[in-house]
Amino acid sequence: MRENELEQRRLEAAKILVALRKQEGELQEIRNCQLENSNQLENLYNQNVLDILQIESHRKYGLKLDIDEKNKERIIANTKVLFQRKQMDVQEAHKKVEILKKLKEKQEKEYYKEFLDSEIKEIDDITSARFNIG
Repeated sequence: MRENELEQRRLEAAKILVALRKQEGELQEIRNCQLENSNQLENLYNQNVLDILQIESHRKYGLKLDIDEKNKERIIANTKVLFQRKQMDVQEAHKKVEILKKLKEKQEKEYYKEFLDSEIKEIDDITSARFNIG
């Protein structure tokens, strides 16, 4: 049961990690768009004839990308915090599994010790009975 819990927590952590990587990819895509938009805006400024509508459109798009970047950074920060919490949950579940394994090993050793002690006692009883009969 504890191993199932550990596996479940690992799966949850893995899903969060996948989402985090996806969000980081989206952030990089936003940054690439910002760079491309800046290059296009610079090209518009370097032309002989200035097109104010296009310049304004690129400027507004740049502002939207800035807002998108900040929002994505906040989302990534929140996801990282969530991932760290899940990692702690996984570690806690792993500790529980390890404790249970050690407890099982200890109980198993005690069982075999008792079993061997009872066998030794039985052999002693058989040996004592033979000497008493003979």
